[in-house]
Amino acid sequence: MQIKEVKAKTILNPCGIPGIDFVINPYIGCSFACRYCYASFMGRLVGKRVEEWGSYVFPKVNAVFLLKKELPKKLKNKGVGKEIFFSSVTDPYQGIEVKYQLTRGCLEALLEFGFLGTVSILTKSDLVLRDLDLFKKFKHVSVGLTVTSTDDGISRYFEKYAPAVSKRFSALKTLSQNKIPTYAFIGPLLPHFSAKKDELEKIFKKLVEVGTRDIFIEHLNLSSYIRSRLIKEIKEVDRKIINEFYLSSSKAYRKQIEAVIYPLIEKYKLRLIKNQVIYHQEFN
Repeated sequence: MQIKEVKAKTILNPCGIPGIDFVINPYIGCSFACRYCYASFMGRLVGKRVEEWGSYVFPKVNAVFLLKKELPKKLKNKGVGKEIFFSSVTDPYQGIEVKYQLTRGCLEALLEFGFLGTVSILTKSDLVLRDLDLFKKFKHVSVGLTVTSTDDGISRYFEKYAPAVSKRFSALKTLSQNKIPTYAFIGPLLPHFSAKKDELEKIFKKLVEVGTRDIFIEHLNLSSYIRSRLIKEIKEVDRKIINEFYLSSSKAYRKQIEAVIYPLIEKYKLRLIKNQVIYHQEFN
């Protein structure tokens, strides 16, 4: 793993995700090395190829300093009505956060500033529990964990170095018990492995058990740069499974899986964020 400290030019950036105003990405790269990750394109900023995703992390060591400077300039009225997201192209709680504490530092800067908007978190790591004390101090906060299966073996295969999905469910339970609003990001829907009725029902049932009712669901993004890396990394699996990955980008397939999802959401009384199963190419 290559670790290289860098200095960013800005840290509080406008976000293109609908409903989110700003994003903070404290790191370039991600050590979790998920096979399907769309953020692998970020390597171009530091001279890395898509295939190298997961082999480097560049901490933005001036992130907290920059945020303290940018908050008064970019957020009027203490950010009332605005949402800041951690993070869109990295995991804010990957292992290196233990050492650099950039995510925690940025959260502390927001509290010091008196931020009155919403802080939203998305991670695959139970390290997020470290910052429970800070989450409790925000007026509006939402913490999400990605869960693509209930099977630790599947999560380990596709999300190579991320904490086991069982730890993520446990983290959601702890957050809920501490009255922190939570959500689950079920994405991407993995053909053959989790995009099946029985598997989806296991996920939904488990979420209810741990106290999470808000869910965000996304179809697999098979943009060319993702597809080339993903197919190369799963080349050892059965060809029929690989074909399912190709088929998953078709509209017919998406409709078929959505016909399974919506009744299950109703059955378990879950709340679907954005009121739709997201397909990246059409989401704006």
